[in-house]
Amino acid sequence: MTRHFSDSRMAKFEEALQAERAEAEARLAEHREGMAEVRSARSDASADDEHDPEGPTMTQEWSQRTAVLADAEFELAEVDRALARLADGSYGVCANCGKPISVARLEARPTATLCIDCARLAG
Repeated sequence: MTRHFSDSRMAKFEEALQAERAEAEARLAEHREGMAEVRSARSDASADDEHDPEGPTMTQEWSQRTAVLADAEFELAEVDRALARLADGSYGVCANCGKPISVARLEARPTATLCIDCARLAG
């Protein structure tokens, strides 16, 4: 596969992706800890789930945290897929049309798989 960017540009993309990965891992750990707290509170027989007028029920809290955790897991997987593309030489190539993805797009969204034109058509 032909690379469309210089080694120094690719190194910058890898650095950005590694930083994004570290942030995603930290958020994931934080959300997992929050889920453990909610799980513990839900299992506590003394927790009055449905009668607390001050806040959300444990069920609502569980649902919200589950969604946030899934988002964090998806984000981490997206970064890992981008790092794999970087390793195999396909990073920065549109998955749809095969043209290069612009530097500006990759700087704004390092995990992008589509060039801006294809992303507009898809979205």
